[in-house]
Amino acid sequence: MGPLPAVSKPIIHLTLILLLALAAPCQGVEDADQPISIEANRMVSQENQNTVVFLGKVDARQGNLIIRSEEMTVFYSEKPANKDGQPSTPGPGNQNTSQLEKLICKQNVKISEGDWLGTGDRMDYFAKERKVVLTGNAKAWQGPNMVAGKTITYYLNEKRSVVEQDEKSKGRVKAVIHPESKKKP
Repeated sequence: MGPLPAVSKPIIHLTLILLLALAAPCQGVEDADQPISIEANRMVSQENQNTVVFLGKVDARQGNLIIRSEEMTVFYSEKPANKDGQPSTPGPGNQNTSQLEKLICKQNVKISEGDWLGTGDRMDYFAKERKVVLTGNAKAWQGPNMVAGKTITYYLNEKRSVVEQDEKSKGRVKAVIHPESKKKP
C-alpha cells in the first residue's frame, strides 16, 4: 500500500463544519470541543462540484455522537472571506471558507448519542433549514421508547419531529412508549 495522499486544509475545514453543524444541536456543550474523527474505506473530494464523499463503512464521531453509514456525501459552498473570516470579494490575500449546505448518508444509517438512536436507509441534513430527515424504514429510540415510520423529520430549531408513513402502503406509524416505573421506598 502506497503513501496516503495529503489532506488539504479545505477538506479538514469542511469536515469540521460538517460534524459541528450536525452535532451541535444534538450534544452537550462538553462534547463540542472533542476531536472529530471520520473513518471510511475511501474518500473522494470533488472540489469542482463542492462535494466530499466518504465510502465504505463510514464511521464519524465527536464525543458521544456517532454517525455510521456505507456512504456519506457532504455538499458545501465556497464563500470568499477576508482576514477576519467575514465574506469579502475574492482577491490576493483572501481565503475561501466552506459552508455546509447538505449532508446525505445512505445505506445502513445509524446515528447515536447516549441513549438516543436513529436508523434508516437514508439520512438527509439540510443546514439552512436545520432539518434532519431519516427515510426508508426509519426508526428512533430514546431508551426503551421507539417511533417508526417511512420518514422521520426532525426540525432542530423547533425541537419538533414528524413521523409519517408511506401513503401508498396501508401501513401506519408506530410508537412504543414505556411508562417510567416508580421505585418503592
